[in-house]
Amino acid sequence: MYPKISFPEFTLVKYETAACPFTFQYASYVKPIKDTSFFGEKPLNDCWLNLQMEIFNGTIYCSYLPITKSEDLTKYIKDSYKLAREHQVKANFIDEIPIHKSNQVNGMLYNLEGPTASSFQFYLTDSTKHFLRASLYFNAQTRPDSLSPIIEFVKKDLMTIINSFEWRY
Repeated sequence: MYPKISFPEFTLVKYETAACPFTFQYASYVKPIKDTSFFGEKPLNDCWLNLQMEIFNGTIYCSYLPITKSEDLTKYIKDSYKLAREHQVKANFIDEIPIHKSNQVNGMLYNLEGPTASSFQFYLTDSTKHFLRASLYFNAQTRPDSLSPIIEFVKKDLMTIINSFEWRY
């Protein structure tokens, strides 16, 4: 028997800060927090943030990287692919879904099924100046059956972030 999960009602809130070249909408139960430490080091820039979901004991880790030379984009995409594929050992399936929006937002979504540490990752880019990578983690032992309803609920909110995402120039 599984405990009853109460999903929060929420409104959409716009994430926008002068320091970062992007905006998006997120659920009001999510708390954006500027990332101040990356493995004991200072993050590479001020646009790294964690979208904390305290009600679910989870976090969406977001890393923004500027593209300063053409090799950067290739490296960032390869790194994102590698980070998603690290979960292949435990994943039953990894679905790669291309993202193509009309407002210069493109990328890839990785939907990971099975007892993986991260069940949802994506990157977004305009291919010339900006790159953002995000990954969903829960601070819990991986139990796909018990986390499944929460993951499905949160995935809808992650799709809202992707669908509302815009680069600012």
